[in-house]
Amino acid sequence: MMKVFVTGVMGQLGYDCVKELKMRGHEVVGSDIRPSDDEGYVQLDITDKAQVDSVINKVRPDAVIHCAGWTAVDAAEDEENREIVKKINADGTRFIAEACASVDAKLLYLSTDYVFDGQGERPWQPDDKNYAPLNNYGQSKLDGELAVAKALKKYFILRIAWVFGLNGNNFIKTMINVGKTHDTVRVVNDQIGTPTYTKDLSRLIVDMIETEEYGYYHATNEGGYISWYDFCVEIYDQYGLDTKVIPVTTAEYGLSKAKRPFNSRFDKSKLKEKGFEPLPDWKDAVSRYLKEANL
Repeated sequence: MMKVFVTGVMGQLGYDCVKELKMRGHEVVGSDIRPSDDEGYVQLDITDKAQVDSVINKVRPDAVIHCAGWTAVDAAEDEENREIVKKINADGTRFIAEACASVDAKLLYLSTDYVFDGQGERPWQPDDKNYAPLNNYGQSKLDGELAVAKALKKYFILRIAWVFGLNGNNFIKTMINVGKTHDTVRVVNDQIGTPTYTKDLSRLIVDMIETEEYGYYHATNEGGYISWYDFCVEIYDQYGLDTKVIPVTTAEYGLSKAKRPFNSRFDKSKLKEKGFEPLPDWKDAVSRYLKEANL
């Protein structure tokens, strides 16, 4: 049994990580900037170094799963948000990593496909170092990665993409809500990747921190590479909506402030090489999610 500290427990992934850890009998201490009163979580502002040091030194965890972060990609482009995005994703992550080093805790940091430029069609390797973020969010997450690698030897940097979970907003919820009130929807078909269900991902995350197979990893559900258009078609098919889905290019869609990567293909073969069980097929994940989400 380990004592595990989880940041960002009110988000989609942090929520599922806590459930998975408890199910396996680990001792869990969760934190969030605004924890709910009834959960017994610690209030923590990760941008406050003194507070981070104090909390981590008091808890003295064996491992930290760092889920907290700024995730609003378009809002991260706004001039008034740039500094706070950096404080949360870069500085906050550095404070967490340095605190982990001080108590000899292993750290798992969640990162993103957005650290790459999204060009070409070659799947990104976990150990690729040709970083070139297209937007402010991606740059802040890359800065977090670099801070973790600099501060620690015992770390996992796990890049994920196209995340959906029960506890929060995501593409599936949005598209079902839109599909219920519209005859047609337009969805981009030139951004390619694979969805990730937080319930499946949390299982892998706990598998990881139970080992010492440190390094960089990529994880999404299995089932091949698809577009957001393909994803939406499958969601409507499984849910039973007959809303017409119209494929459009990113340029035609044209609503995003932040540049999005066209190529979010991940090479995930390192998971098996290091003895980890890959995530289930994404269509199966959508099916299980829809049963649980009651949308």
